Amino acid sequence: MKIMSFNTQHCLNYISRKIDFEIMAKTINDLDVDVVGLNEMRGEGQDPEYTAQVKRLAELTGMKYYHFAHAITFGNKGPYGNGLLSKIPIVKAETVMIPDPSPKKYKGYYESRCILKAILEGGVTVLVTHFGLNPDEQEQAVRTVLAQLADQKCILMGDFNVTPDDPVLEPIRAVMRDSADLFDEERFSFPSDIPTRKIDYIFVSRDVSVLSADIPAVVASDHRPHVAAVVV
Repeated sequence: MKIMSFNTQHCLNYISRKIDFEIMAKTINDLDVDVVGLNEMRGEGQDPEYTAQVKRLAELTGMKYYHFAHAITFGNKGPYGNGLLSKIPIVKAETVMIPDPSPKKYKGYYESRCILKAILEGGVTVLVTHFGLNPDEQEQAVRTVLAQLADQKCILMGDFNVTPDDPVLEPIRAVMRDSADLFDEERFSFPSDIPTRKIDYIFVSRDVSVLSADIPAVVASDHRPHVAAVVV
């Protein structure tokens, strides 16, 4: 199974600064993946720019199975959250909200986040998430992720907004493997044109074998996609 984590920035072309479903779909198709975890996806809302983006990418990629997880609604514009595309049937999918920190400890921007949790045919559990920007949000995200992990055949991916050396990831590393351990050299994912840091991840449970992993030099969104080939 080949999997991808891809923050599309609501399908905004990083160069043209316009919504561009075609370039996002081309990125997915060119990398020939079976399962895609998507971050920063819009859902259908009152604002005409809020459309069913996950469904649109499913149509353009020919990936029959898809799901959108609604994390937040921006004003009266529409829903925003994570998405999943799959060539493998989705048996079950749900949205798990990450609790907001209370009280908030920092002055930065806070945003409610979620985990898209899906079970695929064959028993593989896939978690797609997008961590907040503040340390207390990230700590809440890690606690929520740990509570949702499956003991076997589990894949966790998304934009974690932290670099690999951040201690907040240690509880995840204690129970899962980072596919980036297979990189032959350091690879960065953000920003996509001249990346300076890695903040996108694919983790797998200990019983999942990782055959290869990469962050291809693709400029479509503001993030480069992260891909891995695994055996479950």
